[in-house]
Amino acid sequence: MNLKAKIYVDNQKKTAEEKLKTRQAVLIEKGLDDAAVQRDTVFRKIRADIRKANSRLAAIAAQETLNAQLAKAKADKQAVLKTDDKKSKTLAKKTGKAPEKKPKKEKSKKKK
Repeated sequence: MNLKAKIYVDNQKKTAEEKLKTRQAVLIEKGLDDAAVQRDTVFRKIRADIRKANSRLAAIAAQETLNAQLAKAKADKQAVLKTDDKKSKTLAKKTGKAPEKKPKKEKSKKKK
């Protein structure tokens, strides 16, 4: 789910909750009992909209936590690479040797 849609989904949920409260008040005002209110089709539709918004918000939250975990892992990896690079440079200074570099691969020549 698009992370930028979180604001819109949250607004949809709030409006659906408001509609639910007003619909419930109208039905109770008509003299219906709680069981009849729960069976009302419009009432059930609004509750379904709220459930849909909740599931979308849960998907967005899961994506946000995944992104946070990936960012943390990337930062940890960069920190490890920097410390390894510093260690190799200090070791090279102590021993007087330049750090070893990987040899470049030769380009293969294609035959015509």
